Amino acid sequence: MQTIIETAFTPFQALGGGALIGLASVLLMAGYGRILGATGIMAGVLHPTSKADWTWRVAILLGMMTGPLVFWMFSGAMPAIQVPISTPMMIIGGILVGIGVTFGSGCTSGHGVCGLARLSSRSLVATLTFMATGVATVFIIRHILGA
Repeated sequence: MQTIIETAFTPFQALGGGALIGLASVLLMAGYGRILGATGIMAGVLHPTSKADWTWRVAILLGMMTGPLVFWMFSGAMPAIQVPISTPMMIIGGILVGIGVTFGSGCTSGHGVCGLARLSSRSLVATLTFMATGVATVFIIRHILGA
């Protein structure tokens, strides 16, 4: 039996989420002079340079984690989350992402949102690489492997 993974087209939710990410990026840059890159924020929580640095980073991460609760408050239901892969595959994927952000000097949020807004050529190359890799991965998984 073949499992078909359907990607829902949700333009209004995507627009709203993108606008909130952009607003958060602008506010963090204006308030702290820092880039909103999720992996850099997480690295700073694990290896803080000061208590003040650690505090704002934890606040950002807590804000990211409370998203489902905010959704629940407005909709009355928790968001449906389906993970169509096994736990070992998620671990392998996490390791690969960690390697990628290390070699890419940042993640999609840092390069794609903040770096492109600052007209960084390095971020343009990184974002194009992220997107091409994502397209290739989806093509391979869905059309060649048939998953």
